[in-house]
Amino acid sequence: MSELRLTMAAVNYDRFRALQDSRVRVEGIDLEILPMPVEEIFYRQAVFGEFDVSEMSLSTYVLSLGRASFPCTAIPVFPSRYFRHQTMFVNRRSGIESPTDLQGRRVGVPEYQITAGVWQRGILADEYGVAPADIRWRTGGVEEPGRIEKHGIEPPAGVELVPIGPGQTLSRMLVDGEIDALFAAHAPSVFGEHEDVVRLFPDFKAAEKDYFARTRIFPIMHVVVIRTSLLEREPWVARSLLKAFEASRILAMEDLRYRSSLKVMLPWLADHVEETVEALGEDYWTYGIDGNRHVLETFLRYSHEQGLAARRYEPEELFAPSTSSAFVI
Repeated sequence: MSELRLTMAAVNYDRFRALQDSRVRVEGIDLEILPMPVEEIFYRQAVFGEFDVSEMSLSTYVLSLGRASFPCTAIPVFPSRYFRHQTMFVNRRSGIESPTDLQGRRVGVPEYQITAGVWQRGILADEYGVAPADIRWRTGGVEEPGRIEKHGIEPPAGVELVPIGPGQTLSRMLVDGEIDALFAAHAPSVFGEHEDVVRLFPDFKAAEKDYFARTRIFPIMHVVVIRTSLLEREPWVARSLLKAFEASRILAMEDLRYRSSLKVMLPWLADHVEETVEALGEDYWTYGIDGNRHVLETFLRYSHEQGLAARRYEPEELFAPSTSSAFVI
């Protein structure tokens, strides 16, 4: 029987490298990975459903569950994880020196529903007592004008959510003082170019290490999704992909620990790996539900509390049933 040929859109990650160079083969599947920027992946998959398999924003996936027209089913593979203290920026002229100073301020976000924003709002509420309704939210493009919410949402009562003008960008508004802060998925171009644009958490690494030490949360940003219609025809695909992604992840971890030469262009790679393991533990980037249950439960609580998810889901409800548990010998 010939292999099932599937296309997958994904960022060119080290954890997928072994699938791309054929060190890992997917049982029964000829998987072609199409590398592209994450914003392009999300747009093309969310709007047009172009790929058999792709990365997807965890937030987009959760808020789409239960919609009859939603065509995707996730497996518990988490290609992107990211501590989120480091991508909160403020204009120093606004006088914001601590998270509690954000109350009543205008804060820009690319879209209210993006995963980074859900984590950031949840962290502010849980850690500092600043609720989403305490902030005046502005949405729009960070670097280019015209960005809108890809999924229609209704913010909870009391939450001020206003799109910026069609010709405006959040980066420029932050520099000009039209917004006081910007929460994004990455550093805006104005960071480093304008001395007034600074991080809310100047020593973000220390803040993130402390956060992990207390919560054991390394935020999950993306999941891998498969066309539901494909799984209905070929339900074995979900488990085959999960096994292959796990094998590729293990090889990526081994590459980081390879010491005969540097596989990554970082001169102090060994020190960075050792620092990460000391702070987060040996197996800090895991797949599957059980090892990530508390992270998923926290995100699902945030999504529901922030008026995005239709209800508070359980982690098992997110994923293809065959990937929710492992067989034992």
